[in-house]
Amino acid sequence: MLSYRHSFHAGNFADVLKHLVLIKILEHLNTKEKPFCCIDTHAGAGGYLLDSDYAQKNKEFNNGIGTLWSLANLPEAVAQYVKVIKSFNADNTLTTYPGSPLLIQNFLRQQDHLFAHELHPSDIELLKQSIRNDRRVTVHHTDGLKNTLGLLPPKANRGLVLIDPSYEIKSDYETVLQAVFKFYKRFAHGTFALWYPVVDRARNIALEKSIKDSTLKNVHLYELGIKADTLEHGMTANGMIVINPPWKLTEELQTCLPYLANTLGVDGQGYYRIETLVAE
Repeated sequence: MLSYRHSFHAGNFADVLKHLVLIKILEHLNTKEKPFCCIDTHAGAGGYLLDSDYAQKNKEFNNGIGTLWSLANLPEAVAQYVKVIKSFNADNTLTTYPGSPLLIQNFLRQQDHLFAHELHPSDIELLKQSIRNDRRVTVHHTDGLKNTLGLLPPKANRGLVLIDPSYEIKSDYETVLQAVFKFYKRFAHGTFALWYPVVDRARNIALEKSIKDSTLKNVHLYELGIKADTLEHGMTANGMIVINPPWKLTEELQTCLPYLANTLGVDGQGYYRIETLVAE
């Protein structure tokens, strides 16, 4: 299915968590001179205009980057996230939100590389325009979950696989998990960051159980919710499951997530989770 368009959701509370974690991982990879490789399995359109009809329909960014944009005294990692997003906007005016491939590109050095996958026929063209013939980036118009296995282990032998599907259908949860298991067998010391939504808690419980019962090691969960779980339609929370996270990531999120839950939570319903699903 190719009906999902991230343009409707760019810069919302889910992007805040997802991209804050992504930035911290990229910063960690940059601490060593050795090259690294990033693989983005669901890259999307690259960047998003927040004054577009898509973004303006529900204005989800207002309860995300829009809330944090002008706040002072942010926790250090949140402040760094906002600073990075501001670098894509002129005159301190929020008009553009960068997707994951542009954020990764922003951290690439000459020796690093990004493989960005996108299947949507419209978004792939927008992604190519956003990347602007950067030799450090290879764009694939293909299914990222299927193509990534052949890229592992990367020549650099260090790096990140970002897995950010839309979960349009229920079977996506199992499909994604089986792909992660295969990736891990090829690149067990790499970092994997799997985003997930909370729209039906039963699916998330099953996902976590499958991970706990697997052969994966060093798996951590970071979840941010803005509302209590509900049977009604819509995402109330989201999270990142990270395999082999940077050693300080959990410590930094222990400061960030309480702040974000309090700041972005609706009517005091915000909450967070930090858990070790599988130890090293």
